[in-house]
Amino acid sequence: MRATDDEWTTVVDRGRFPDAVTPWDDGEWRREALGWAGRGLAAHGLAETGTREVRVRPWSVLVRLRTGPGGRDAAWFKAGNPDNSFEAGLAGALADWVPGDVMAPLAVDAERGWMLLPDGGPLFRDVLDAGAAGPAEWAMAVGRYARAQRRLVPYADRIAALGVPEARTRDLPDLFESLVTGNPLFDAAERALLLGRRGLLADWCAELDAYGVPDSLDHCDLHDGQILAPGSGRFTFFDWGDACVGHPFVSLLVPVRAVAERYGPGAVAPLVDAYLEPWSGLGPSSAELRRAALLAVRLAALGRAGSWFRLFPGTPLDDSREASAAWVRELFAADDAW
Repeated sequence: MRATDDEWTTVVDRGRFPDAVTPWDDGEWRREALGWAGRGLAAHGLAETGTREVRVRPWSVLVRLRTGPGGRDAAWFKAGNPDNSFEAGLAGALADWVPGDVMAPLAVDAERGWMLLPDGGPLFRDVLDAGAAGPAEWAMAVGRYARAQRRLVPYADRIAALGVPEARTRDLPDLFESLVTGNPLFDAAERALLLGRRGLLADWCAELDAYGVPDSLDHCDLHDGQILAPGSGRFTFFDWGDACVGHPFVSLLVPVRAVAERYGPGAVAPLVDAYLEPWSGLGPSSAELRRAALLAVRLAALGRAGSWFRLFPGTPLDDSREASAAWVRELFAADDAW
């Protein structure tokens, strides 16, 4: 859809969510948000020079603001929904705590959940699709991500204080129960069957906790479209709207599946080894770390199930309930192997 907002043509992409309820449709909000973004650009000597491209989804509003001669460059305005508005403040904090590993915002309004981001270079997905990278680069990326996670361990409580949801291992059985009892898509028989497995889930959590790997930040959706590849061997991580504080190894779920799907199961073990290497020296043996990773990847389904409910108020919940239910079912369906 094309519209004219002030002096710039605006192209709006609503994807498969034409009825999504977001603040983008409020003219006053739109003027405030774009005005704030314009002032943020000006503070860095930038100005808009072309068509605005808007991506409206039930969980966020993303605006690509063209800058530079002929609109060849870009910056990005992002507004999260109330349940993931923590992302703006988190992005600013991460830029201080793990500089070089994350995108440093041009501007942040933590109270309103707004941020303005620079163009960070090509997506890792595009580099992979072009054949310029492969499983070795995926392994390099997750190794870099794991090193950032380890540096963030001392900040886990401060991250939670920013409003980032907590999904610590000890709390997962209660989260599981709430996801099962609160989702009407589970009928009485399936709900009873799932709740009957709570004890097994608690055993997995106890075993994972016993390995003593400290909590950190979990991206929760670390696919190749959430990683930038600005140069050879360089990776930048972004889009923290699904993040939580919990066991760091749960972050492996999405990369493991992505690599297995694209390159086959043989590419998974080197990826896992590259991820676990920065965690050596904590006490657990290599075999114990791999067992912890297996458990964490299984339990990661709960974080994915919960994140589907971080939406703008008024959004229909049918798709979210279906996605959440599917992830809860994955918890007990996953193979206990790579």
